[in-house]
Amino acid sequence: MPRPQIPQRQPISDVFSGVLFTVETLTQSWGFLGLEAPNGIAYRSGDFIIRYGVRFLGKPHISIVPGLVASDYGDMMVGEMAWEFIYKKGFAFPRADVIGYRNDGTDDMMTLKFLDIAIPPQVLIYENDQTNTPLMPITALIASSDVAKTFPARLLDYLPRFDTIEDWNIHK
Repeated sequence: MPRPQIPQRQPISDVFSGVLFTVETLTQSWGFLGLEAPNGIAYRSGDFIIRYGVRFLGKPHISIVPGLVASDYGDMMVGEMAWEFIYKKGFAFPRADVIGYRNDGTDDMMTLKFLDIAIPPQVLIYENDQTNTPLMPITALIASSDVAKTFPARLLDYLPRFDTIEDWNIHK
């Protein structure tokens, strides 16, 4: 009996059209998305790809963007099916393997039991859908609530939204 073909990796992603900007502090750099950058802050504008990383257990600053999930029964899933398997059935299948790229662009494979599916995924922004190394992790979306309705629902689920950068600064 022939072995089943291993599917090509297919991470879930959303397209974002707008601006990407950073705010620097003495200890950290914060990445933001919006439709326009605040006055005086350098930014990049255009179309970007948003991907989502499942955080490592005990190391939430590290995440893996799932491209392929292999269950312990041999089923292989990609895309939305893989994402739903991780977050809806992950606790039932701790030995499943997640294959993808970490948030530093390194190719990796991690057993699901070593990933923390109880905390929100890390939102990462990429130059295009061919790159595996993100430009940066995203901290928040800066947009009014009526404008935010135009963004992908998954992005709004996983990324906090603030009307202005000053609102974020108060809450950080």
